[in-house]
Amino acid sequence: MQLRPNQRLKLDDTDDKLFYAYPRFVTHVDEGFIQQLTDLYRDRLKPNTRIFDMMSSWVSHLPEEIQFDHVEGHGLNGEELARNPRLNHYFVQNLNENPQLPLPNEDFDAVLNCVSVQYVQYPEAVFSEIYRILKPGGVAIISFSNRMFFEKAIQAWREASEAQRVELVKEYFASVPGFTTAEVIAHKSTLPNLLQWLGAAGGDPFYAVIAYRSQAK
Repeated sequence: MQLRPNQRLKLDDTDDKLFYAYPRFVTHVDEGFIQQLTDLYRDRLKPNTRIFDMMSSWVSHLPEEIQFDHVEGHGLNGEELARNPRLNHYFVQNLNENPQLPLPNEDFDAVLNCVSVQYVQYPEAVFSEIYRILKPGGVAIISFSNRMFFEKAIQAWREASEAQRVELVKEYFASVPGFTTAEVIAHKSTLPNLLQWLGAAGGDPFYAVIAYRSQAK
């Protein structure tokens, strides 16, 4: 899988660091989405493990009752990351400028990315890095809804249907040898489109694409 150059384009091609320079202490999805994501984390993440929360914010949606050995955060706004109580450490880096993570090989049991995959311009490189830093048997959970900063999402995402976006993330995983076949959890919104657009409660669809780094070396 290789995105074409035009598929990587954003409507706003100014420096991402400028767009995210001002902290946004809001949640970008509704409570129903957040609950489903926390439940998924509760099911798939194990206590006393190492977690990398990629493209994170001031909240990670991790289950409060589960303690982890280390939660490493990453994002584009240091103020937001500093406010996140679950992070043991964090760093600021623009993955569209430099997708190589300053993290050791096979160091994390899980990599999480919540409602941010739509902004990644070089997913082939980023998903290779996710694979590199995962321990054998480690899990990657990519979650998203239908909301986005439209001007910052790549063209391949903007022009796709919700079902096509799921397939796109599956292709990102499939582009890296060594990931298991991606699993999909999809809960589509039952609200009419108009109510979804108006932001009615319970209107956000929930999608998660999950893959594991193969145990075999």
